[in-house]
Amino acid sequence: MRALLGRALGGLQTTAEWRREHLRTNLWLVPALESLAAVLLFAVTTGLDRAAYDGRFTLATWVLSGTADGARQILTTVAAAIITVVGLVFSITVVALTLASTQFGPRMLRNFIRDRGTQLALGAFVATFCYTVLVLVVISPGPHGDFVPHLSITVALGLTGLDLVVLVYFVNHIATMIQLPQVIAGIAADLARAIEAQGGEDQPAPGGGDAGPDREKLLALVAARGAAVPTSASGYLQYISHEHLVRIATEADVVLHLPYRPGHFLVQGQPLMLVWPAEHAPRVAQELRRGQITGPYRTLTQDISFGVDQLVEIAIRALSPAVNDTFTALTCIDWLGDCLCRINLSWHPQRVHRDRAGRIRLIAYQADYDRLVQRAFEKIRQCSGAMPAVMIRQLESLGKVMEQTALAGRRAVLLEQGAMIWRLCEATVPEPADRSDVRRRYDVLLATAAALDEADGVPAALAAVPGAGSAPGGAAGQSVSAARVRAVRTMVAPATMKPYSTARRSRPWTSTRRGSAGS
Repeated sequence: MRALLGRALGGLQTTAEWRREHLRTNLWLVPALESLAAVLLFAVTTGLDRAAYDGRFTLATWVLSGTADGARQILTTVAAAIITVVGLVFSITVVALTLASTQFGPRMLRNFIRDRGTQLALGAFVATFCYTVLVLVVISPGPHGDFVPHLSITVALGLTGLDLVVLVYFVNHIATMIQLPQVIAGIAADLARAIEAQGGEDQPAPGGGDAGPDREKLLALVAARGAAVPTSASGYLQYISHEHLVRIATEADVVLHLPYRPGHFLVQGQPLMLVWPAEHAPRVAQELRRGQITGPYRTLTQDISFGVDQLVEIAIRALSPAVNDTFTALTCIDWLGDCLCRINLSWHPQRVHRDRAGRIRLIAYQADYDRLVQRAFEKIRQCSGAMPAVMIRQLESLGKVMEQTALAGRRAVLLEQGAMIWRLCEATVPEPADRSDVRRRYDVLLATAAALDEADGVPAALAAVPGAGSAPGGAAGQSVSAARVRAVRTMVAPATMKPYSTARRSRPWTSTRRGSAGS
């Protein structure tokens, strides 16, 4: 019961996260809500002003007073100033978006549009303008002389002073937000949260009762006798409501096999999923629209690969000859390694979802660990020829990830990436001293893997095979302990991390190549 409740709450959290992300990625929702709040505030303050005008109560001494002409002049000046600032703020925002598109890539625009600070600043100015104009309109003749909303005018001036503070905050926020380290760290934080949200384990089969066929048998039945449900519209698969699909499958008493994951591009008419028994496929197709969302772009809600691709895109742009910003690429490599360290043993590409009776109703997929590692390292490696600094940082990052990896099969994937980096170094780095630096880091990676395999009792021949040595999850295998990592570093460091020789330190620096090994 607890497992079912946790799974349901996790599904609701994922659905709410996607909706919140969808509503957050625009520049109109927050300003519209703030403008609505300004209208409500106007209704309250003018109601109090009407009561004071009719003599039902007396305004406080701090409330401004004056004639109708003076009030109109003040409000007109405030409204003109605010609308000018609104134009300035929108211009700064457009400039920031243009800079982000040019420097970081067009796919980074969504990260800037969804920024809450920018949306709140825009909304504050728009709301103040709306409030001021509404107050200006209500100044009119009355039975006791001109009706002047003194309290509302005072509030308008207070909002104007608050807008000055917001303007200073906005300028500082934009100046901070467009800094590359801040952008990279923000993307990495979103990616880390997405990894934690998607890293849960499959719901176990109930201990007693009939749980139905197992996963392998169901996959064979679906492949042999299942019917395909076509995609209704072309685009990227953005979101899958696993709970809704399980409910559909339970009501129709079918099994759904969804071979695509969020991030895949689907063409209209292409088979989206397989249904078994096949005769229930039309019914499932009618209910499918509410179970998945397809759109023109990718999102990070359920697409972990998209976050990796964003960091990789910034890195390869930095490594291009037009930009030549090696240190930005090194920063991306550091954060990519940090995110890969967060993937625990429960992460596996094929996920099953069960109904309340414990029967498997949906077989879906998420990004495979091997593919995530390849996405994180291969494109950067392909752009880092003759750049030993980038090669060294990638090997160091692979070593950090390996220290946090408890499966020999995953370590074999990391070693494969390290071997490709070393071969690239041999082929593109002509300076022997630079090759020696890269070789030392590669030797550290090899020694770390050997020490971890020895600590786990995995034979060397078995550890070299990708996918081998994959122990089942459990309390003993959920993470690499800190003591074990320290022991590995102790075993590795004395043998391989040798200091630079005296001759190397005394040699004058003459190289001006990009990406020297000094990083």
